[in-house]
Amino acid sequence: MNLDPTLTFATFVVGPSNRLAAAAAKRAAESPSAYNPLFLYSASGLGKSHLLSAIAHQVQTSHPPRVVEAESIDQFLEGVTASLEGAPGGSAVPRSAYSGVDVLLLDDVQFLAGQPQAQEMLLRTLDALTARGAQVVLASDRPPAEINALDSRLLSRFSGGLLVDLGIPDFETRVAILRRKAEAAGAALGAGVAEVLGRYPFRNVRELQGALNRLLAVQDLEGRILGVDDLSTALGPRFVPELRTGVSPREPAASGVGVDVVQGLGGSGVSDAGPQWRRAFQHTAARLAEAGYITTRLHEALANPDGAGAIPETWPGFLLRLREDVEALQRIRTALATAGIPLDEALDALLRDPDRVEEAQRRLEVALERYRPFPALPAGPALDGPELQGVYPPLAVQAGLRSAMPDQRFDFPLFACATQPDRGESFLGAVGRSFLARNAGSRVALLSVEAFGEDYIRALTAGVAAAWRERLVDLDLLMISGVERLPALDRGREEFFHIFEALRQRGRRLIVASAVPPAELLGVEDRLRSRFEGGLVLDLDDGGGGAPPLS
Repeated sequence: MNLDPTLTFATFVVGPSNRLAAAAAKRAAESPSAYNPLFLYSASGLGKSHLLSAIAHQVQTSHPPRVVEAESIDQFLEGVTASLEGAPGGSAVPRSAYSGVDVLLLDDVQFLAGQPQAQEMLLRTLDALTARGAQVVLASDRPPAEINALDSRLLSRFSGGLLVDLGIPDFETRVAILRRKAEAAGAALGAGVAEVLGRYPFRNVRELQGALNRLLAVQDLEGRILGVDDLSTALGPRFVPELRTGVSPREPAASGVGVDVVQGLGGSGVSDAGPQWRRAFQHTAARLAEAGYITTRLHEALANPDGAGAIPETWPGFLLRLREDVEALQRIRTALATAGIPLDEALDALLRDPDRVEEAQRRLEVALERYRPFPALPAGPALDGPELQGVYPPLAVQAGLRSAMPDQRFDFPLFACATQPDRGESFLGAVGRSFLARNAGSRVALLSVEAFGEDYIRALTAGVAAAWRERLVDLDLLMISGVERLPALDRGREEFFHIFEALRQRGRRLIVASAVPPAELLGVEDRLRSRFEGGLVLDLDDGGGGAPPLS
């Protein structure tokens, strides 16, 4: 889990609702195993992830020799599973996988529900870490007793540490948060503005952040500091405070392997001495080695006392099979070069080993998925083009154009709300074209929720889901339309959340369009809804003209 450098104890605003949690987190950072494990829980958007990040930063700053591992529960399980698959026996895997870790931070522990094997892995890991005095801090959106089907042993371990909840910040804390965040953004607030905003019935800090983002965006647009009397206009009557296309072609790396290397394999021997099969094997080994291929298969046969008699087929058939494998490697190399996919040292070595053809074919499938181009954006005007003058509200135009400027503040994510779906999708297309005009060679994609879900199913079916996910999070700008239809996805919603978080952590840009505001997204988990609300919510129906036609 990548750490946000701004999420430290210094930037965490402490109030009555979170004072105990903040104190416990600081103690865990300074005195490992003081509370072991420390279990933080609250609804989404109230500071759990901030405290986990703050603990990691504090340990790395004050105690650099200590090793900190910060992960979501999904990342933890993927890591342990990978270690498990590569180990001869599973019982000691968690102990060895985290043998050097001094502080383990795990987020989203609630997703252990209904996963008995995962719970067993975590139980063994906790036992191994706590036995040697390592600190474990866990975060969840509910207390352990409310996690369905939680192993009683885990419940006992969690309860044996310190359980602390984070509540909704009170008025004074909300005001302090607003002032702190405005200061961090280098912006000023008018007299009494923070106090008035602090009276809104926000459910969490992300909603508060969303309101502040909108306010600061309006201030930037109008070039003045807004006062209390401007808030209703700036936030709008509908404002609810709950509220590079593909990869640029690359020059194929020089392979150093001639495509005609297979010609003549199995011909006359290097010398006239010895039986015919040995001369043929020696000749073939020499040609392959000269071309840079690994010749283990041939040399093992040559070194065997039984010679050709040890080969479970006729020796001409043995050489024919070897030739087919070399040709397969050459086809894979050509396919990678044609797709503009670069070869690193490890992949180049793989493509020189005829005994690893299946692995090479698998690497080809993954690489083709990883570098598969996205559909081109629909043709049309850029957001600041004369054709769109007055079509969208000024605040939406300003926010969209600012997203195209790498050196400008970006309120992650932008959430564009339009009752007419075509209007929202047209807005995304205009933003994307503006982005490409200002960032040549950048990676941009515009997808509908349905296309996102269907593509995920395709990647799952092909066994390339990891490459599919990396392809998305490597984008400079991802735009998703029809977010109100997210509930129709099943596992796809979970994937969307992880991609959302990965884009945020990498500093990339995400803009979504929906027919309804975040507060009205039915069937969407609170953790995702609150993250939408924590960005900048744009009302595309607030002024402007009609929607431009989709091209």
